[in-house]
Amino acid sequence: MTSTAYASPALLNPVGFRDRTARVALFDGIEDGGIRASSSYSSHEIDEQENDQAMKGLQDRVIMLKRLSGDIHEEVDSHNCMLDRMGNDMDTSRGVLSGTMDKFKMVFEDKSSRRMFTLVASFVAVFLIVYYLTR
Repeated sequence: MTSTAYASPALLNPVGFRDRTARVALFDGIEDGGIRASSSYSSHEIDEQENDQAMKGLQDRVIMLKRLSGDIHEEVDSHNCMLDRMGNDMDTSRGVLSGTMDKFKMVFEDKSSRRMFTLVASFVAVFLIVYYLTR
C-alpha cells in the first residue's frame, strides 16, 4: 500500500499536473525576472520575413502592372497611327469625291451634255427592260 500511497498524489491530482504544465507554458519565455531575448527576436524575424514576402508580392504585382501598362501604351500608339492613316485616307477620298461632283455639275450645266445624259440613261433603261423580259 505504501507504493500506491507514493503514486497516488500524481494520479489523484491530475488537475494539479495540468496546472503545472499550463503554468510552465505560460511563463516559458520569462527567465530570471525578464523576458528571453531570443523569443522576442524570433517574433521580430517572423515579422520581417512576412514583410519581405509581402514586399516580394507587391514587387511582382508592380512588375505585372508595369508590363500591362506598357502593352496598353503600345496598343494605344498603334491605334492612333491607324486612325491617322484612316483620317488621311478619308481626306483623300473626300478630295476624289468632290472632284467627281464638280465634273457632274459641269456635265449638267451644259445643255448639250444634258441631252447626251438623257440619251444614255434611256438606252440603259431600255436595255434593263429587255433583259428582264427575256429572262
